[in-house]
Amino acid sequence: MKTFTNIFRGAVVAAVTLFSISTVSAQELSFSGSIDTYYRTNLNASNDVDADGWIHPGTSFANLPGFSLGMANLIASVEGEKSGFVADLVFGPRGTEAVFGSGPSQNIVNQLYAYWNVSDGVTLTLGNFNTFLGYEVISPTGNYNYSTSYMFSYGPFSHSGLKADIALGEASLMLGVFNNTDITDFNFTDHYYGGAQLGIGGQYINLLFSDNYFQADFTGGLDLTDAVYLGVNATFNNDLFAGGALYLQNSFSDDFSMGLRAEYFQDMGLNAITYVPEDESVIDLTLSANYSVGSLTFIPELRVDMYSQDVVVPEAGESPQGSLASFLVAAVYAF
Repeated sequence: MKTFTNIFRGAVVAAVTLFSISTVSAQELSFSGSIDTYYRTNLNASNDVDADGWIHPGTSFANLPGFSLGMANLIASVEGEKSGFVADLVFGPRGTEAVFGSGPSQNIVNQLYAYWNVSDGVTLTLGNFNTFLGYEVISPTGNYNYSTSYMFSYGPFSHSGLKADIALGEASLMLGVFNNTDITDFNFTDHYYGGAQLGIGGQYINLLFSDNYFQADFTGGLDLTDAVYLGVNATFNNDLFAGGALYLQNSFSDDFSMGLRAEYFQDMGLNAITYVPEDESVIDLTLSANYSVGSLTFIPELRVDMYSQDVVVPEAGESPQGSLASFLVAAVYAF
């Protein structure tokens, strides 16, 4: 692993030097972002929260009961012919959960990176950027379902490091070296991760690896008809977890569509479902609708999580049960 680390340390130094000597012309600064908020309730269990914030198993971001906040996302960027940058800031509960690995002074930074278009087919990026693994993303504007999958929730959120994106005709290749997963500000150990992504025709094979870590991930999709789309995600992470999901979506008009996420997630030692280190699994069925009014999208969502063990407490003092049904409606505005 020392050899791997030393090689990529040299690559980082070289990339920083190239960034510093590259010429940056006058470029236009642009702003974009989103806000989101939601209402959520459990249909067959208590909505009470405990000292840790939640008494039932859950996925990222949309677990709070009643009327709740997502986040405000503000993105400043410059896209030049040869170089540019992205500064992506998040505020609110969803943002705080997304950047949990940041230092206390940097806990609003979702992404912060600069890039250099070395040639028509090669781009170098240095900084912090959201993960290339998985079907779902942190911003609700990039997801069809408002609540997130188990595979997304317990996989990496972001990486700090250096990556090279290489165009290969109809295909693409990304190679990178990163800090420990989700460690944004600096690397606190003498330990780095390697990453790779191969894309062909909108289908992607993703790898993230280190000396004691390996995750392989497939993300893709296809249009079954002009109105029907099928997305696919499958992942395997060492001895921690594995899973697969289908995302079926049907557009009824330009403003209204419905979609179903069907996910199977196996916990092989991550302890995501319970604190007991046993093999456990869950099936997540999430039915969502998207109704758009200009830049505002309403997302009503019915979700059922069916666990292999009885881990859901209906009410305090009652015997646990094996499933959790919930309903939410979210409002997402993009600008």
